[in-house]
Amino acid sequence: MTTNPEKRSVDRSKAKVGITETALRDAHQSLIATRLRIEDMLPVVDLMDEVGYHSLEVWGGATFDSCMRFLNEDPWDRLRTLRKRFKKTRLQMLLRGQNIVGYRHYADDTVREFVKRAVGNGLDIIRIFDALNDLRNMEIAADQVKKEGAHLQLSISYTLSPVHTLEAFADLAIHMKEMGADSICIKDMAGLLSPVASEKLVKAIKNRTGLPVQVHCHYTSGMAAMAYLAAINAGADVVDCAISPLSMGTSQPATEAMVAALNGGDHDTMISLESLVPIATHFKEAREKYSNLLVDMAGIDINVLMYQIPGGMYSNLVSQLSEQKSLDKLHDVLEEVPKVRKEMGYPPLVTPTSQLVGTQATLNILTGERWKIVPKEVRNYFLGYYGTPPGEIDPEACGKAIGEETPITCRPGEKIEPELEKARKEIAAWAIQPEDFLSYILFPAVAKDFLVQKYAREMKRDVGLNEFVEGAAYPV
Repeated sequence: MTTNPEKRSVDRSKAKVGITETALRDAHQSLIATRLRIEDMLPVVDLMDEVGYHSLEVWGGATFDSCMRFLNEDPWDRLRTLRKRFKKTRLQMLLRGQNIVGYRHYADDTVREFVKRAVGNGLDIIRIFDALNDLRNMEIAADQVKKEGAHLQLSISYTLSPVHTLEAFADLAIHMKEMGADSICIKDMAGLLSPVASEKLVKAIKNRTGLPVQVHCHYTSGMAAMAYLAAINAGADVVDCAISPLSMGTSQPATEAMVAALNGGDHDTMISLESLVPIATHFKEAREKYSNLLVDMAGIDINVLMYQIPGGMYSNLVSQLSEQKSLDKLHDVLEEVPKVRKEMGYPPLVTPTSQLVGTQATLNILTGERWKIVPKEVRNYFLGYYGTPPGEIDPEACGKAIGEETPITCRPGEKIEPELEKARKEIAAWAIQPEDFLSYILFPAVAKDFLVQKYAREMKRDVGLNEFVEGAAYPV
């Protein structure tokens, strides 16, 4: 089943700039640890459907994991429920290329099946990115999106470094067009995109590709709204915003503020502020409900501009050091991060590379010797299993990490054996729907417990974890 995005759209014929609302995905992922439940979305979806958004981001990122791990919700059920309720507005998700919505690369058969099921269950637009901007890690998912007839949005992970130049990003956009991109997103996950850079980059992409450009920024550094206005003046077609109670901080600029700022001008969104008031009221109450999880920056985070460290990565470093009773070494670790990033070839600091760089920097400081301990994931990075780094890696650091081993040069996904048939055999006894096999492949330990309990509820009987796991690859 493929979808027809245009049939679902509110009439936006007079809108000059579109707004993608992130409240149902990235906004709550950024501010309340991805804990917003479907029960707190449904009371307001009918109102959201009438606003006239360009699209609604409702799925992907960390929501898939969080649904099963923390909320006891089936992510596929969530998608189907939202699709049923949103009759006029296009729905979109964020997909991590060959990582899909997990934290490692998955086999090509898994990637294709996931995209097929995601579109079939109601998605209209799929935004694909790769942490290293390695297009090889995006090509299988991109190809399948086109086959399913959905809108393919390929995303540039924006960052700052000597190798991440305007020309390099523009060339990347050209290749994305060649891959079949219907639009291109500038994904500024750390809040590093300045108004000046925003204007130049949007113009370069528009001039080179002629494709629609969407801009996604986090407010962490305080520049996001200014970057949006500069991008819009340069020709950007859509910007990502969050309804005010779930905006700013490590989230996106406020929807209402952006609508008001553009009202009556050459870039009018044609969205009425009045239509947003009850939506904001609802999410203000929801924010209070989750106040114990709220990430309150109390302004902006200067560490982003000083060390180019996203808010989530910064909080993870604080957590790691606190557990080790070494919070006094935070400044040293912050100064170590740019050094490690340079030695690793300037990877953009986004999942999963932000975790790799942050962990290695922490180990370098805590052990008192740089590259003395190298985690398996960092070794795999140097061995090429995450893709090709944007810049040259440091030979000394590489030598300490992998010794005499030879890095792979092929597309990493080619090294992964097919996964679907094995999963089907392992959980056939307690899989209720075809999508369950994908959930199990992506998060085996979490999905096993969740799916067995779901099976028990559906079948109205008690099921023990040991009942159906003969031959399973993961210990009970």
